[in-house]
Amino acid sequence: MKRPMIIDRSRDEDFMREALELAAQGALLGEVPVGAVLVQDGKIIGRGFNCPISRNDPSAHAEMVAIREAASSLENYRLPGSTLYVTLEPCSMCAGLIVHSRVQRVVYGAKEPKAGVAISRGQFFSQEFLNHRVLVEGGLMGEACSDMLSAFFRARRHLARSGGTAESS
Repeated sequence: MKRPMIIDRSRDEDFMREALELAAQGALLGEVPVGAVLVQDGKIIGRGFNCPISRNDPSAHAEMVAIREAASSLENYRLPGSTLYVTLEPCSMCAGLIVHSRVQRVVYGAKEPKAGVAISRGQFFSQEFLNHRVLVEGGLMGEACSDMLSAFFRARRHLARSGGTAESS
């Protein structure tokens, strides 16, 4: 059953700020700082930040973690009427999960020129073969999201040059 989507743009920045806080938590663990929150009916139902290194799980992207948490807590693999706020444009793996879990809307911050599939490396969500349509909006607080990523990678490069170690991504 398809849930009606009520878009409350006044709360979009609040939810993206929450995603940024999660991204910062990941950065403290040495993970690439990407955060995500999944919202349904104005309430956060899932949270996540990138943690593939700490979990030894290549699929532990922020979106995956948030969607898994929401599906588990709701005891439903479908998440109709939900909005995913993520600090970085989703990759192909996450885009597939977003469609399969029936997320209705994705709001992302920074573009991902190397692997983003909402707009940067293709337009996955508008492919005709998909049986679910996702509303995608990019650029919300994009500068803050991009700045966090840039600072993280700048610090890693500095650490590597000074003889410290930093796992490459």
